[in-house]
Order: sequence, then C-alpha cells, then structure tokens
Amino acid sequence: MGEKRTYRSFIARNGLTGFQVRHQETDLHIQSDRNLENEVSTWVIEVRLSIEDYARSHPGFLESYTPLPDDPFAPAVARDMLESSATAGVGPMAAVAGAIAQHIGKRCVELTSGEVIVENGGDIFLRVLEPITSAIWAGTSPLSGRVGIAVAPNRRPLGICTSSGTVGHSRSLGKADAVTIVSQSVSLADATATSIGNMVRTEKDIDSGLNALQKIPGILGGVIIKGTKLGIWGQIELVPLNL
Repeated sequence: MGEKRTYRSFIARNGLTGFQVRHQETDLHIQSDRNLENEVSTWVIEVRLSIEDYARSHPGFLESYTPLPDDPFAPAVARDMLESSATAGVGPMAAVAGAIAQHIGKRCVELTSGEVIVENGGDIFLRVLEPITSAIWAGTSPLSGRVGIAVAPNRRPLGICTSSGTVGHSRSLGKADAVTIVSQSVSLADATATSIGNMVRTEKDIDSGLNALQKIPGILGGVIIKGTKLGIWGQIELVPLNL
C-alpha cells in the first residue's frame, strides 16, 4: 500500500480540472478534462464494498503478508490484487491502493478522450498526451523532491507507485526512504514497491533490491532511495527537480 503524503506528485496541469474524492482510507486527487467527482464518488464506494465483501468471505485476504491463490470468481479489483501480489511475492493488501487507482482511472478514461491523472497516496494512474514529470518524495532523504520520473506521452495507461519504510503508515518491513516502481499495471507497481521496499534496510541493500526487481515480470523500471544513495533500473528517465 502506498503511503499518503502531503505533497502531490504533479503540479496542476493546464487545461485539466482537479478534484478530490475521499471515502474512508481512500483519498483520491484526480485531474481530467472534466469534473467527474460525482461519478468517482460512486465508483469508490462500489470498489471498496466489493473488496470488503470479498474479504468477509475469504479469511486472510486482509491479513496475509504472502500471496494467496488466484480466484477467477473474485470481483475485478480483488482479482487484480490477488494476481499482482502473487507476481510480486507479497499479500493482496500490498496492491490495494494501486488497484483502486487503476480501477478508477480506467473508468475515468472511458468518459474522456483527454488526460487522466489519479493519485491515491503514493500510487498513481496516468494517461497523458503531453510530457509530464512525477516527483519522488522520499521522507528525510536529501534526495526527496529533488528528482522525478519523466513520463512520455502515451495513450496506454501507466502506473507509478511509491512505497516507503520511513514515511506514512503503509505496511513495509524495510527502511527504504522510497521505492518507486513503473508498470503498465498500477496494482503490480504498488505490490512490487512494497515487495522491494521490504528488502531495503540500509544503503547496501539497494543493489540486491534492483536485482530482485529485474526478476518480476511486467515491471518497466524502478528507483530505490535510501539516505543519500539512489539506484535505478529499467526504462526510466530521471530528471532533477527544483521544488
């Protein structure tokens, strides 16, 4: 689960309407070419209810730190969580924030031909038609807010998810200041950020974290920040920021 943060990863995009939808632990900041607040509010309730209903009839779904078996009869968002967490080697709830962002983002895309940005704490769904940069927030690291990931225009949605062992309330067994993962699946990026974050306790663990990242299918790239050190792998372009 990506942590909630005070700072958003993107500045307001010219020509887009920004709005916020909150329901229980879900706190979405969305930018699109029209205000979809009413629709998104309904979708968020629906998706959370589907997760809660599934969890009630499947003990361990909320508590497990390890993968659970796939269930072809699970509702779409729960199945995304099961599949993504199994690929990354963690429990289903490690993918919940990314899965919700993905589900809401795809439904927003169905209603607009323009750009859609859905931020759910540290987990982001993107469909952008112009270049954009996503800032990486890394707690007390001096690199926090100083680097970002350049995102090229692409009508195909993209997920960028960050997990931290030093910021927020997400379930991380490690001490990384930030593990940021890029994938076409937001739920997989979320689960992988948690999985790799669990491995990083000191700066010396960055290399082993990057090696493990390369073995997870479906990942485009990742960044690990611990203290003053940064490691990067994959199809990612880092850019300096002056925030």
